[in-house]
Amino acid sequence: MGNEVIVSKDGNIGRVTVNRPNQLNAMNSATRNAIVEAFEQFGSDSDVRVIILAGAGEKSFIAGADLAEFAASGELDLAEMRNEWYMTEVAATCPTPIIAMIDGFCLGGGMELAMACDLRVASERARFGQPEINLGILPGAGGTQRLPRLVGEGRALELMLTGRMIDAAEAERYGIINFVWPADELEARTTELAEQIASKAAFATERIKHATRSGMPLEEGLQKEQELFVECFNSSDGKEGVAAFLEKRKARFNRS
Repeated sequence: MGNEVIVSKDGNIGRVTVNRPNQLNAMNSATRNAIVEAFEQFGSDSDVRVIILAGAGEKSFIAGADLAEFAASGELDLAEMRNEWYMTEVAATCPTPIIAMIDGFCLGGGMELAMACDLRVASERARFGQPEINLGILPGAGGTQRLPRLVGEGRALELMLTGRMIDAAEAERYGIINFVWPADELEARTTELAEQIASKAAFATERIKHATRSGMPLEEGLQKEQELFVECFNSSDGKEGVAAFLEKRKARFNRS
């Protein structure tokens, strides 16, 4: 994967860090490919129960796409755009829960990638925005679809049509992020959250994510939820969880 993205494993936690601090962690094609590879790698690793996505340094989580690379390519075709969309889709469909740990700027494609993750936590100094309108373009990696689902159509349109940047407190009020913590606590608090999720039955967390992300009409979604509930209840993890509760002990899950 080179040095564009740092990938490591800490027990049941997989860590993916975009490592281009001098470019505010703006993503070029190599970065996007490495992120996809890391998510796919951890998604198929039965030892990894949760993934933390971060940006190197204190200034930026991910400040969107590397515009110099886009400009150098001249005309952009649909196939190239689908590569960026594919990265966010891999995040959204990865069976392993992903936490975006956001410090500094979270803009453009960086915000779109964060919205494709399952949980978003941020430091008090984080800043969010979809500034594409200022360049005469629009969000192209899921922003026009995921942002309205998080904040509502009216608020999403306001943010995308003005390109306005918001702080972490405002992003939390809108429902873009789950928690805001002091910068010096961000790493520890995020790890604590990841460990909490990692302690749960992976068989169930994967199916919770699948059911929630399916985007089905209500009746179809309820049917899918019932099917997955039965699947989980009948699994060895499901039986272990019920037995542990009745026996007043900690469950020992094995992802099956």
